[in-house]
Amino acid sequence: MSRGNVREALLGAAVTLFSSNGYNAVSLREIAKAAGANVGSLTYHFGSKAALLREIYQRHTEPMNNRRTELLGEARRIHDPEERLMAILRAYVLPAFSSSSDFDGGGVAFTRMRAVLSAEGNEDARTIIAGAFDTTSRAFLDAIADCLPNAEREGLVWRSHFLLGALYYALINPERVTRLSDGAVDGNDRDTAVNQIVEASFASFRSLDTKGRATRPHHAA
Repeated sequence: MSRGNVREALLGAAVTLFSSNGYNAVSLREIAKAAGANVGSLTYHFGSKAALLREIYQRHTEPMNNRRTELLGEARRIHDPEERLMAILRAYVLPAFSSSSDFDGGGVAFTRMRAVLSAEGNEDARTIIAGAFDTTSRAFLDAIADCLPNAEREGLVWRSHFLLGALYYALINPERVTRLSDGAVDGNDRDTAVNQIVEASFASFRSLDTKGRATRPHHAA
């Protein structure tokens, strides 16, 4: 394989192994073997397992974060706070579903890896995840807070955490929706998934703004 192909094979093998076994349990040797390469190639291209993981996150998340930022900018120009909140939530959710490509923010394997590594608690992974998402996440929290002036930050952070969990699960296990509905609902219907997550999250966040709920009528999505 050419150097470029070896690099891509190592990245792909690492995502697959991390998503199934976690970060801690996977060795450099196992990644190299799965990629059909040697450990020397891995250290040549990346230097360490942490550097390899950092590149995986950068390649996956930069396009998604850029799209989220673009959509957030459009959403923040909406005057009505409830319509703006709905648009902000859609700006966050939609890019995660907009493509299934491995290196544009989508991909089941990468999404599963994110969920596994988030739960694992490894310090390397925690630092890399924070670097990849915290800036964008704070921008969305600030934008949501602007729509809900009476909501406390604590509640907004918790609800955003729940939104992320819903997003993870909808992406990695759509078959459960199909099964529990006895086939009446297609869990792989991405447009429906986006709408359902956005509408549920809208209701969740909006409930925190108790004074606002008493004075503003509900606007349909």
